[in-house]
Amino acid sequence: MRIYPRHSWNVTPTEAVALQRRLKPELITTTPLDLKRIRLVAGVDVSVKNNVSNAAVVVVSLPDFRIVEKATAEQPTPFPYVPGLLSFREGPVLEEAFSRLESEPDVFIFDGMGIAHPRRMGIAAHMGLWLERPTIGCGKTRLCGSHGDVMETRGSFAPLMDRGENIGVALRTRARVAPVYISPGHRTDLGSAIGLILACTPRWRLPEPIRLAHKTAGEFTPETRLFGT
Repeated sequence: MRIYPRHSWNVTPTEAVALQRRLKPELITTTPLDLKRIRLVAGVDVSVKNNVSNAAVVVVSLPDFRIVEKATAEQPTPFPYVPGLLSFREGPVLEEAFSRLESEPDVFIFDGMGIAHPRRMGIAAHMGLWLERPTIGCGKTRLCGSHGDVMETRGSFAPLMDRGENIGVALRTRARVAPVYISPGHRTDLGSAIGLILACTPRWRLPEPIRLAHKTAGEFTPETRLFGT
């Protein structure tokens, strides 16, 4: 799959923050998706162990969640853990995994944030510029902003607000289970992101593509490489 790198990953934390601010105006977060036309959805996750990053991209078909393709990559982790700079830690290994994809997913769902980020440049937003395809952030915990109570029923949500801006939602994907934090990354809008996440969570709290990517990244070892598959 073709990707569109915008800068080198060899930067300092100070330079990384400046890059996020420079890239933010390029994001498109007001374009609705035609959910009925979405056929392939990719889940994206990175597992880090012993300073080695393992990336997994799992492409599934809708509505049956059949696995169409898996692409993985392994690299030394190049960047320290700094809150708000996850894309500089995970971006290089994800770039390699994306380049191995043979299919072209309609949408990518990331285990992480889209614009629900202090500088509106979470991993789903940042890598969305690399992919130039619709991307959505789905986080298990909140990075910034605040929200009111979310009703206990599936599909209920509360706006996630930061400095007067609606940057996403806290979305209940399962009744009486903790919500997830959804935000558009690039080339989609919040309403479409909510709709697709609900379509991808028929049984569990997390979207099925993310669950599969998390499982693949966690199981990845030199003996079980899935490169090119």
